[in-house]
Amino acid sequence: MIDNDTKRLSRLTAILTQLQTRRTLTATELAKKFLVSTRTIYRDIRALEQAGVPVLTEEGKGYRLMEGYRVPPVMFTEKQANALILAEQLVLKNKDTSFVNDYIEAVEKVKAVLGYNVKDKAMLLAERTRFELNVKSAKSSNNLSDLQLALTNFLVIKIEYINEAGSISDRFIEPFALVSTTENWLLIAWCRLRTEFRYFRIDRIRKLDILDEKFNPHQMTLQQYFDKYY
Repeated sequence: MIDNDTKRLSRLTAILTQLQTRRTLTATELAKKFLVSTRTIYRDIRALEQAGVPVLTEEGKGYRLMEGYRVPPVMFTEKQANALILAEQLVLKNKDTSFVNDYIEAVEKVKAVLGYNVKDKAMLLAERTRFELNVKSAKSSNNLSDLQLALTNFLVIKIEYINEAGSISDRFIEPFALVSTTENWLLIAWCRLRTEFRYFRIDRIRKLDILDEKFNPHQMTLQQYFDKYY
């Protein structure tokens, strides 16, 4: 009996963490994650409600927490949250399954304390970051954090860029995604000068200014971009 109570308390805590990490979760999703029946999840949700946790039910969508409800042991800036997402993507390349699982659980707890606005931006960044190969000898750059910030806030960037031939040009670009290769970080962005998507090596960005101007988000995922252009 004690063991069952301990398991349930652990599951209730984990469900609360999941609800803080994501906007909406269905009973089916929670049941699958915790290997229990949906009936058990219904009872768990009632238990959380009885404990004073403001769980809201959205008909046809699932459960979510009332906006603003969280217990933040520490607050993160948007750039710090972005850094955590980037680190998560790197860890996912690790071959040690136990290490990866432990890290994912730790990051989920960190995400749980983020406000919805920062959380949504962090999730967008995770979707728009791709590691084709492990980074082993990446070129030096001081722009990655600013690029992440501009990407998730849909802010136009003005850059001074030097191409492979050594020519320097000023570009106004709309950042879309970040991709790593064996040696470089690449920014995929809509180039207003060329009126098309272009790759920019971030170690070749000599100067970067984030402008106050917002652009309309490009309505496609990173995978849809690859499917369309490659």
